[in-house]
Amino acid sequence: MRLTRNSRRCSTVGEDGKKELAPPFRNPFVHEIRFTPLQKAQIAVMTVTLFPIRLFFAAFMMLLAWPFAFLASMGRSEKVIEPISWWRKVFDVLLKVIMRAMWFAGGFHWMTVKGRQALPTEAPILTLAPHSSYFDAIPVTMTMASIVMKAESKDIPVWGTLIKYIRPVFVSRSDQDSRKKTVEEIKRRAHSEGKWPQIMIFPEGTCTNRSCLITFKPGAFIPAVPVQPVVLRYPNTMDTITWTWQGPGAFDILWLTLCQLHNVVEIEFLPVYTPSEEEKKNPALFANNVRRLMAKALEVPVTDYSFEDCQLAMAEGQLKLPAETCLLEFAKLVRRLSLKPEKVEKDLEEYSERARKTKGKRLDLEGFASYLNHTVSDTLKDMFALFDENEDGTMDAREYVIALSVVCRPSKTLATIQLAFKMYESEQDRTILEEHLACILKTALGVSELNVTDLFRAIDNVDKGKITFDDFNDFAKQNPDFAEEYLYPEQTRFLSSAETPSARCINGFCTDFSPEDQNEEERRPLRKKIN
Repeated sequence: MRLTRNSRRCSTVGEDGKKELAPPFRNPFVHEIRFTPLQKAQIAVMTVTLFPIRLFFAAFMMLLAWPFAFLASMGRSEKVIEPISWWRKVFDVLLKVIMRAMWFAGGFHWMTVKGRQALPTEAPILTLAPHSSYFDAIPVTMTMASIVMKAESKDIPVWGTLIKYIRPVFVSRSDQDSRKKTVEEIKRRAHSEGKWPQIMIFPEGTCTNRSCLITFKPGAFIPAVPVQPVVLRYPNTMDTITWTWQGPGAFDILWLTLCQLHNVVEIEFLPVYTPSEEEKKNPALFANNVRRLMAKALEVPVTDYSFEDCQLAMAEGQLKLPAETCLLEFAKLVRRLSLKPEKVEKDLEEYSERARKTKGKRLDLEGFASYLNHTVSDTLKDMFALFDENEDGTMDAREYVIALSVVCRPSKTLATIQLAFKMYESEQDRTILEEHLACILKTALGVSELNVTDLFRAIDNVDKGKITFDDFNDFAKQNPDFAEEYLYPEQTRFLSSAETPSARCINGFCTDFSPEDQNEEERRPLRKKIN
């Protein structure tokens, strides 16, 4: 796939006509901490002095809260709300005090709260962003609002009891209909006219480094009720709070944070946002408009990139995506066409064989729709435009297969190259020319310009003017860093200096519960191509 004039920046236009979404210069899923020698010395001293004391008191406060949470949770139904008795109100106050003492022991000596928290009758749902750490549980313990949690969490000793006390909405991995049931339960509570506690939801669905706001999942906005946006800030000199997909692990963050003399957190309750009739019918529009409002308050940009897109960008493999790749745009379009990568992967060989038989014959829009067995839609037109390099209304199906292979299996570089060779190679001797290799690699990287001459000559060391996949494979094994050396030695990567993800799980204590069976209109944000 190549960058075309229509998709070079992969930006978006908001409903007010202003261009607002662009790939962030800083990967929101990577967090690096660099220490000066003095800071390292301070951490070393704190590790053997302050850290164990704080850890002990924080753990003690959590254990102290457990019996109160256990007693207050006894006899309560997860489905029926009953009037809160006086003794439960007392326990609620005690638990808030104990939790505040726990955070104080962790160095959060004072917390700045701006604005006013709305009543449950005014806003049944509180949307919090950015979600950047398990320390984001601070506003949860301050308000004792409900949250959406994985059902497995309630079985964790001590923590599970504290979680059950706030009456969360549980999402079960073992139940295939759990997400749908979760949304229905949130709807039921949200329309209870304030009888149920407010629900705090982190619509990003995972942690970022707070450099921008990523795509909001629509689950919190499907009930179509007023929501109160809540923004979080951690204006500390050293950011030991952030826990992202790539960077310091959970214990490292806890250790480094408890080693700081003082930690600052700011919680701002923004005015209640009441959805319009159009937003009530379109949760994606509702989510996008709330996100823009919160981004303005935070003074950070927003981006259409989601966690799934950055998994692609940060995948391990010999071909690492450069900053200007449009494969991320392609991946979003694939999902909008309901071509889920995990389901499409098994069909790659079939797609490849059909594309090989075209022998490079270019397809028009209708032909491409027929190839995919899809009707022509705006999403399909956007995807077609990514491959219409000459802007003549045609594209090569082989390029689509290569891009799809990268999206489906981003870490299996050589598997994608082998698949591409099968589509481009000569039937006589199974070789490809330099122009074919250029097309394959430009498509696999999602760029418009790429000089492969040096790489081709290095592989074709006997100067035959053509190479086989075995030639390429042998060269790749001997030169595992061939891409950096021959293809983009001076290009800026989408990633920061960190190279590979350290974990394969989504960070954050609040799980994503957005239903996967939304129709295309709900999945599609308001956007245009930038010409």
